[in-house]
Amino acid sequence: MRKIPSSELIINEDGSAFHLHIKPEQLADTVILVGDPSRVNMVASFFDSIEYDIQSREFHTITGRYKGKRITCVSHGIGTDNIDIVVTELDALANIDFATRQEKSEFRQLTLVRIGTSGGLQPECPIGSYVVARRSIGFDGLLNFYETKDGVLDLDFEEAFCRFVDWNPRLPRPYAVLADTELTERLGFDMFKGVTISAPGFYGPQGRHVRLKPIDEKLNQKIEAFRYNDEKIANFEMESSAVAGLGKMLGHKAITICLIIAGRVSKEMNTEYKGSMEGLVATVLDRLVL
Repeated sequence: MRKIPSSELIINEDGSAFHLHIKPEQLADTVILVGDPSRVNMVASFFDSIEYDIQSREFHTITGRYKGKRITCVSHGIGTDNIDIVVTELDALANIDFATRQEKSEFRQLTLVRIGTSGGLQPECPIGSYVVARRSIGFDGLLNFYETKDGVLDLDFEEAFCRFVDWNPRLPRPYAVLADTELTERLGFDMFKGVTISAPGFYGPQGRHVRLKPIDEKLNQKIEAFRYNDEKIANFEMESSAVAGLGKMLGHKAITICLIIAGRVSKEMNTEYKGSMEGLVATVLDRLVL
């Protein structure tokens, strides 16, 4: 059995994962992922009790119990590069013996639910609505660095999308991945279920024009018009593709649910969304314990 070198999986002197600074026993099987470290406190305010509260850089972790269920909430910061760190270390905490640096004989499956904010691209997704990323498209190229298992990526969807929008070959090739079907239905049965794009930036990669012009000024119009077997692209954000893709490749259940705070078509923006986010968090927590 392969022994993972210390340079491949870095373990701190206190026995915690390098970036997250949490130990295996501090991780619950159900994990809520949020971008903002301060949002971890908001999620944990719903908990009945708290076991651990750990802060390291942008990675803030609280583990506690909600209605009897043990739940960990972790902040991941912004971008799929951070998701690569967080999901890899969460999986290592669950499935690598830190003493021997070898994979455990018994697999431990995690449930990963990212709750975030997003920009809506369709009239069915107005500001204040909840969108489940049934499928994600990654503009970041992250999964292309990994040997992907059969069935993880939807190559037909990728090809259809690239043809329709006339994808610029200078950009990373998009990849498409489905979220966990059971979680999609259980947590988002009454929410809009669509395709979510994860962009590797907030401005140009999402078609925003401040001083630098995007390479394809009409890309967002083409994205809004794209259809694939009655699926349409609902929203932009920056992490869902990596959450769904890495989760599936590692054998975990993973999904992203977003609150729409920006109307990319209507050009509207809501910066006062705290109450709406609290409502989404409460909804997800209640459905996780059912």
